[in-house]
Formats: sequence, structure tokens, C-alpha cells
Amino acid sequence: MLDIAIKGGTLLTDQGQVSADLGIEGDRIAMIAAPGALPAARREIEAEGCLVMPGAIDIHFHVRAPGHPERGTFITETQAAAAGGVTTVLEMPISVPCCARVEVFEMRKALGEAESYVNFGLYGAPGLLDRDEVLGMADAGACGYKIFTHAVQKGREDEFLGLCLENEDQIYRALELVKETGRLISCHAENERLIQLFEGRIRATGRTDPAAFVASRPPVVEAMSVAQLAVMCADVDTHVHIAHVSCAAALHALQDAQAAGLPMTGETCPHYLFFTAADMDRLGPFAMIKPPLRSTVDQIALWEGLLDGSLLAITTDHSPFTLAEKERGVADIWKGAIGSPGVEALVPGVMTEALDGRFPLETAISLISTQPAQLFDLFPERGSLQVGAIADVVIYDPAPVGVVDSSRWFTKARVIDRLYNGRRQRGAVRTTLVNGAVVFDAGKIVAEPGSGRFVRPD
Repeated sequence: MLDIAIKGGTLLTDQGQVSADLGIEGDRIAMIAAPGALPAARREIEAEGCLVMPGAIDIHFHVRAPGHPERGTFITETQAAAAGGVTTVLEMPISVPCCARVEVFEMRKALGEAESYVNFGLYGAPGLLDRDEVLGMADAGACGYKIFTHAVQKGREDEFLGLCLENEDQIYRALELVKETGRLISCHAENERLIQLFEGRIRATGRTDPAAFVASRPPVVEAMSVAQLAVMCADVDTHVHIAHVSCAAALHALQDAQAAGLPMTGETCPHYLFFTAADMDRLGPFAMIKPPLRSTVDQIALWEGLLDGSLLAITTDHSPFTLAEKERGVADIWKGAIGSPGVEALVPGVMTEALDGRFPLETAISLISTQPAQLFDLFPERGSLQVGAIADVVIYDPAPVGVVDSSRWFTKARVIDRLYNGRRQRGAVRTTLVNGAVVFDAGKIVAEPGSGRFVRPD
């Protein structure tokens, strides 16, 4: 007897759509059968009119735990993930202390295993340039490594020690060390010297308006860093992944590297696809993200990059902060916290675009699930609906049409969302299963902390 039978839905993968029923035993997909052909099950889930798809994998996610529980915890932010149809998150190493040592890595892994509602992986920070620590985190299961190519943000030194490398020799050495692990290195690409140049010019004028922040980080800041990383990648020959590509100039630098045969990949985020610098003018610090929101021309280029394969994933850069941290930027933009929540907007946002006809539904699954799983060697156990795969499954109802109401989100940072609230949305996540168990259903979390598992590359 099956444990769970999902009946009456349309199975949706990156390969296509088929009317079929899906049977689950334990934590695995056990059967895929013609409608009505599954054997008996202890629990039946009716999915008539719904899309049954692999859970999304958010490869750029911030919990902030354990150093800033007021911003978010593994409990609150992975509840948000489950509610948004995300069944695996890959957590960035910003923590107190920074996740740059094996001891910190193991502590965060234990915390996630106790509290997470969805599966989670952990990046390590290689910026201490300590070979034993870098290799040790790989042995402990690091999904990859993360660096920022600019200086530490003032006031957050404790969170970023071992993560920010602004000098070329340090970046090069980090690439060498990460190459030894066989993992990729994800790079927040912004050139520090150009930041100093442009931000210095803007600050010298005394401006504190939202547009001043956008002007302080023009596209050349990002593109220069991507080009510099490409030169180093060519010499070191290790997998360099460009985080949250925001503009055409950075994308073109990445595409040039890919055309030259370099092992470089990239991602972008819903906020760059759905919003522009005009929203920064409108919302001030609540739209303050780095790299900043860009132009409609950049938006068009990013969509093209997703469709031509030069960008492999849409991911959130989910960044929870408190209301007070954001409100500090209302009168003076330089004082506001940089980042925005978004994990509950990923699946509905991308599915809305697909249902509206921007691209096929199969492409949506590829960008939020299959290719992210492949990129981090989690496929086919994750990111697929195959017999034998882990049963990370989302039931998505495409029928409802409405607007985002982020006051109902589960993230602790729902109070700072201004971007997505009120945005048109087609469909909704109805049910989320993680490791074969229902975690979210009909608007409620129905599981316990620890339902998720630590995941590591195969």
C-alpha cells in the first residue's frame, strides 16, 4: 500500500506535462501511473485541475540565524519557503560569526536540522584563505562557497569576516582553494574601487534620496567585477557562478566568458525581473537591494538571458530585516538595510509569467527547480518527478487570479515587503510535500520543525 497518492492532477516537469497520478512510499516517489491506476494509499490527495510539480530549489537564500533572530530564524524562514512551494534552500554564509570555519558550519548545520521545515544546504565562506577550513567545510557537506568582491559593509563586520575579498590577490587565492574542493564559488560581483569612485561622488553632493543609492552602483560596477572574475577563472579553471545578475552589462560580460568556454554560470532574481529603479524612487529603502534595481532595458536583457540559457536559475536572495532597520533609510537612504524578502514570491511570480505566456510552463520548472538541482549536483534526487526521486512535490492551483497579500506571508520579514505586495498573481501554492510528508496545506503549516534535511552535493 502506498503512503500517499496524489490523484487527478497534471504532472509538470522540465520535459513536459502529462495527466497522471503520483504515488509516494516513505520519502520517495514510488509510482507514476495513468489516472485512476494507482493502488490503494493510506492518504489520497485530490489534485484535480492542479499542476503537480517538483518543489522549487532556492539557491540564494538568507536565514540570518543564529546571530539575528529578530530578522528571521530557520523556523520562520523555512516555513515561508514551504508556503511558497520551495522545498530546498541553499543558505548563504552570512551569520554571527561568519560561516568561514568548520566549527561554525557544523553548528549551523545542527541548528538547521533541528528547526528547518524544508531541506537546506549551506555555503561556506573561503575568505579566511585557510586551506584546512575550506577543505573541511567541503568534507562537512558545503554545497558551494560564497564571496563578495567588495569591502565589508560598515557595522556588519562580524557577519562578513571571511566573506568579503576586495583585492585581486585574495580573490584569486579563494578561487584556487575552492577548486580543490570540486565545488563552485558563487560571487557577489561588484568592484570595490568603482564603488568608492561613484559612491564618493554622490555622497559629496550631500544627496540622501533613493536614486542616490542607485547612482552609486551603476552597471559598470557589476560588469567590471564579472569581467575580472572571468580573467581569473580562465587562469584557475574553476567553476565561477555569478550571483544575482542585475544588468545587461554584467550579463554580456558573463556571456563573453561562456562563449570563450569558461566554466562560468549565472542566476538572476525576481526583483530584477519584475521591478526597476522607478520602484526604488517610489518605495525608497524598501526597494533597496544590491546590486540595485535597474532599467527596463536591463530587465529585457535578463529575460533573454534566461531563455537563451546563459542564466540558469531564478532565485530569490531572500534577505530578512526588521522594520526599524529599513525605516532608518526613509530620511537618509544610506542608513537603510539593504535587502528584501522574496521566497514566498518566487514560485507564484514565475508561474504567473508562464501562465501569462512569457515562456512555457516547462521552462518555469527548469529555471526554479531542475537546473538549480543540476547546478549543485542534487539532481535527479531533487528537482525531478521520477520514480526513485525524493518526494519533494508542490501542488499548484493555476485557477485563482488575484494580488499578492504579503501581510499573510510566513517570513518574519513580511512587515518590510513593499515590492511584491499588491502585485498581480495567477495561481497559488496549495500543498507542499517535503521528503514525502505534507508540510504546507491550504494556507497552513502542518508539520513540525526538523521536517527538512541537510542536503549535500552527490
